[in-house]
Amino acid sequence: MSNEINDNELSRDPMEEEGGDGGDGGTKVIPVEIRKEMKKSFIDYSMSVITSRALPDVRDGLKPVHRRILYTMYDEGITPEKAYRKSAYTVGAVLGSYHPHGDASVYDALVRLAQTFSMRYPLVDGQGNFGSMDGDPPAAQRYTEAKMSKVAVHMLTDIEKDTVDFVPNYDDSTTEPSVLPARFPNLLVNGSAGIAVGMATNIPPHNLGEVIDATIHLIDNPDAELAELMEFVQGPDFPTGGQIMGRSGIRAAYATGRGKIILRGKADIEEMKNGKQRIVITETPYMVTRNRIVTAIADLVKDKRVENITALRDESNLNGTKIVVELRRDANAQVILNQLYTFTPLQDTVGVIMLALVDGQPRILTLKAMLTEYLKHQKEVIIRRTRFDLRKAQDRAHILEGLKKAIDFIDEVIRIIRGAPDIPGAKAALIERFAFSDLQAAAIVAMRVGQLSGLERKKIEDELGNLQILIQELTEILGDEGKVYDIIRKELLEVKNKFNNPRRSEILAISGEMDIEDLIPVEDCVITLTHYGYIKRQVMDVYRTQRRGGRGVSGMTRREEDFVEELFICSTHDYIMFFTSKGRVFRLKGYEIAEGSRASRGTNIVNLLQLDEGEKVSAMIQVDDIEQDKYLTMVTKRGIIKRTALSAFKNVRKIGLIAISLDEDDELAWVRLTGGEDELVVATRKGMAIRFNESDARPLGRTARGVKALNLGDEDEVVGMEQVREDATLLTIAENGLGRRTPIEDYRLQSRGGKGITNYKAEKKETAVAGIKMVDEDDDLILITDDGVIIRVPVEQITVQSRYGGGVKTMRIGPDSKVVSLARAPHEEEDEGGEEETGEPQGEEPGGEPQSPQEGADGTGGEPPLPIRETPNVQE
Repeated sequence: MSNEINDNELSRDPMEEEGGDGGDGGTKVIPVEIRKEMKKSFIDYSMSVITSRALPDVRDGLKPVHRRILYTMYDEGITPEKAYRKSAYTVGAVLGSYHPHGDASVYDALVRLAQTFSMRYPLVDGQGNFGSMDGDPPAAQRYTEAKMSKVAVHMLTDIEKDTVDFVPNYDDSTTEPSVLPARFPNLLVNGSAGIAVGMATNIPPHNLGEVIDATIHLIDNPDAELAELMEFVQGPDFPTGGQIMGRSGIRAAYATGRGKIILRGKADIEEMKNGKQRIVITETPYMVTRNRIVTAIADLVKDKRVENITALRDESNLNGTKIVVELRRDANAQVILNQLYTFTPLQDTVGVIMLALVDGQPRILTLKAMLTEYLKHQKEVIIRRTRFDLRKAQDRAHILEGLKKAIDFIDEVIRIIRGAPDIPGAKAALIERFAFSDLQAAAIVAMRVGQLSGLERKKIEDELGNLQILIQELTEILGDEGKVYDIIRKELLEVKNKFNNPRRSEILAISGEMDIEDLIPVEDCVITLTHYGYIKRQVMDVYRTQRRGGRGVSGMTRREEDFVEELFICSTHDYIMFFTSKGRVFRLKGYEIAEGSRASRGTNIVNLLQLDEGEKVSAMIQVDDIEQDKYLTMVTKRGIIKRTALSAFKNVRKIGLIAISLDEDDELAWVRLTGGEDELVVATRKGMAIRFNESDARPLGRTARGVKALNLGDEDEVVGMEQVREDATLLTIAENGLGRRTPIEDYRLQSRGGKGITNYKAEKKETAVAGIKMVDEDDDLILITDDGVIIRVPVEQITVQSRYGGGVKTMRIGPDSKVVSLARAPHEEEDEGGEEETGEPQGEEPGGEPQSPQEGADGTGGEPPLPIRETPNVQE
């Protein structure tokens, strides 16, 4: 008998079986498919756990229960300057107003906020037994007392000034804050840990002063890199101290949001009076109880896994940790200590997962992202507080202006008030006579007789003058973002000066420590980018060398009509700058691009760069040192050239930087790294070229438009820009696969902005120029067609001809195909087989002439390559 239930059974209407009324006197029964209901209910439950219980908010670093505890204490006046209150009182108030769950969950959260060994800067000041590092539980809530700590007050400062949103509580009887103002980055300072549905967070605590210094540096330098921030934030700073082994795990956590940190307890080897040695443990890893360590050491001795230990005592007290391990006289203390690190919790691995809620959604955050989100929150808090103060000041100034006017006409005002039948009548009469507002009239009616004196008039005028100055200052703050950040900086420094203390966790350097980048070998690679935006990295030996005229090997498995547009050769550790068609620039390391096989399509570039709709990468260049004294020279398809100092691109944001301002119908096409006095050659699709000195185009700012490189003909566009190199020749490749090398002397030096000279008779050859390259005799040339075929040809096999030469066939092109991209590569030895993988012949047809008798039918035939012919015109 089958146990399976089909969809019809799941969705069957029970009313149909019971005759239409469900058998219960007309009760309405709604049929529900159990799988859909389970899916919906589980998703609802998951989101509730994620957003309302387990994960902290990136802005204040608190989970809802912690936020409710602090707000209840603030609202009830259980503040540092007041007396302690029973913990049960606070727990009850939280349960009654905000948190309809068990009292144990609230009290456990309150206890953790008060534990000095759990929180780097406790937010609750507890009195009584709140547990211990030995794992002892806290006393019952009816015995302990608590109030807000001094640092916690800064989490709620100005909350009454409309700085944060308030939302209805669970029964809509009152409201609670959705987030706290948080004058310091509490998420990093005190950390957080929690397990939600399908995700978890574990953010270690940090030193307050270090985090605030990094935040201020980010205010002053919004484009700051991780390395700059880590000059301030050295690493986690645990309340129990300990020793962090190495920095690679810290860098990984800050750079990616995930990492593993090795944390050791602090132990010293001491000499005893009887000549023996002992190990004294004075600090333990974070969240590891002393009992666990003592028990683990005792088990090692009992099982004889560690020998030469004669005594073990826990001499810890309220003043600190002291676990003593006495050794035999001939024991090697360092060896035993290393064994304790290996086999006991004295060394622990702290897994860092920097997951927090951003706009209600869980996100893995880097160090910079976390600080950036905090600054966005503080900016909003300051703006909302300023608007609140401005409204209050304007309202008070409005009333004072009315009082001042009333004093000027005090006799008439008194007569009107005395003659009125009641207060509302007096207000109405004053409004009618003096055009007071309702607020002004109410304030005048409520004036005391003593306020009619000249002294009181002077006080009103002074207060009004001060308010007008305040209103002007507040208005300027709202109109100047810089002033907002100045206030944030000032308030952060105030918190730092009050509560900063020295680091407790020591960071030890490890000899030969491997960083993430150190694990990636330095090797040359080929990076390709297709028309539809698929990018991949491959090792150089994927492309074996063939003779010119070969058919090539397949470079990738592509989607229909996709083809390779860009090819770049670099090191895995080089920076690659991506310039887009819209004039923006992005930057990645070579190894950040995923390696793919020869036939793989690669990764879509939008997964690596934040490109806009319709934007694509138009140029990639290698930069090994961003500080070098060089220029980025850019040329657009409409012939605009611009030079900008490379140092202007020192800090490239994840969202990219503007590299050049473009005309509406233009796009950035080519970029080169130049030295300041280089000569450039710019070529067009219709066969024109111009050679000029780059100094003709003066250096411009990063966002400038540029100047004209050459005058383009109708429907013409730029297809390449190259730097002139001594003893190199200019290679021109047509879309039909014909190519030739030409001495650079054939291109006379001209001034920028002219029409140039003829480079290739494109119209006569019924083709267009695909691109140009400056090449040497010992180079290889890599060609790519629009149908994804790649070939590598030694440059020496391509003939040297004049500017009027038609060239030789460097690559056999199909009837519906054309060359779209080319790149220069270091020379490699030829493949002796020489046979294309598809098995098709690779015969040579130079310049449309009959096949050379020197070559076999397969294009190589074991014969030596054709000699380089110096004839000026092969095809004509």
